[in-house]
Amino acid sequence: ETSAPKNMSEDMNRKATIVMEHIIQASDVAHSMQHWRIYCKWNEKLFEERYRSFLSGQEEEDPSDRWFENEIGFFDNYVIPLA
Repeated sequence: ETSAPKNMSEDMNRKATIVMEHIIQASDVAHSMQHWRIYCKWNEKLFEERYRSFLSGQEEEDPSDRWFENEIGFFDNYVIPLA
C-alpha cells in the first residue's frame, strides 16, 4: 500500500516544519534573553533597519511612533508566553 510511506513522509515534513518554527521563534527572541547590553545592541540594530525601511518607503509605519509600546507588547504577548 502506498499510503503508509506517504503518511510517513507527511509526518516527517510536519515535524520538520514544527522544529523550524520553534527555531525561528527562539532566534526571534534570543536577544531579549541575553545581557542588557546585548539586548540594547540588537534592539538598536532592529530599530535602525526598520527606520531606514520607513525612510525608503519600504515600510509604511514610522517605528519611532510606538517603539516602546511595541516592545512592551512584544514581551507581554510573545516573549513571556514562550518562557
